[in-house]
Amino acid sequence: MRIASFRHDGRVRAGVVEGGEVFGFPGDLDVRTIIEQGTDVGQLRRAPGVPLKDVQLLAPLQPASLRDFVAFEEHVEGVRRSIDGTGGVPDAWFDAPTFYFTNPHRIYGPDDSVPFPAHSVNRDFELEVAAIAGPAGTIFGYTILNDWSARDLQKREMQVSLGPAKGKDFANTLGPWIVTADELEPFKDGDGFLDLWCSASVNGVEIGRDLLSNMGWTFETMIMYAARDSRVVPGDVLGSGTVGNGGCLAELWGRNGRQEPPPLRDGDVVTLTVEGIGSLTNRVTSGPATDDIPRVRRRDPAAARAERH
Repeated sequence: MRIASFRHDGRVRAGVVEGGEVFGFPGDLDVRTIIEQGTDVGQLRRAPGVPLKDVQLLAPLQPASLRDFVAFEEHVEGVRRSIDGTGGVPDAWFDAPTFYFTNPHRIYGPDDSVPFPAHSVNRDFELEVAAIAGPAGTIFGYTILNDWSARDLQKREMQVSLGPAKGKDFANTLGPWIVTADELEPFKDGDGFLDLWCSASVNGVEIGRDLLSNMGWTFETMIMYAARDSRVVPGDVLGSGTVGNGGCLAELWGRNGRQEPPPLRDGDVVTLTVEGIGSLTNRVTSGPATDDIPRVRRRDPAAARAERH
């Protein structure tokens, strides 16, 4: 089942997509509430169908939180070579499925224009699949995630050894809808990995292609790890991390030793496609120019200690 958020006749609704139409759920029921309440969507009353071409699909939900993992070894190796010149995969990567928290308040949907920081020139996409957490550690469904990246900002930030900040938190895209977990169950291999082809194209030219089953850990393991000594709630989004073999430009830059293909520019159209889920397309734009931040205040440590005594 495909669960979508959409705008029609000036109203935002949730519904199920079937056969080229979307059938709205009653009232103002939204996707996140459906997930949080453990609603059986198959039992919900549906409004008459509306052709998909007559509605605007939105990000399927505004998540409670957004964790992004890094579960593809090939991606780690290529991006490390591109960003810090080291290459290789650190031993710690093999210990557990590492993730970081990114911004759940800048979520874009299908066909939205995505504004990069105006002063970023090394602009990149990231092809991912995201699991949507359901009640009691279950997986409600899956959607496509584009973890947009300003690589020049990210490269500077990573030198502080805390993780990405402004190189990542300006935008994420989810969509085109959520495919419920039961529908993708037939794609699982014997170890529980989803055997789905994933591809990315820029302006109609394929850039990369990989199998989702090349992940190092299953989504179930990643949810279990995220909840360890912490909490995962229904509606949380957990990204797979970027697939290998060209799941982003930076991986190819690390492999090629040069920025080929080139960074994204205003007007470029990025399409991510995942077997069994669908396609997600966005156009790259620039956000408004921002002012420089004040320079750091630097003090003589000895003088600071003397002032405290």
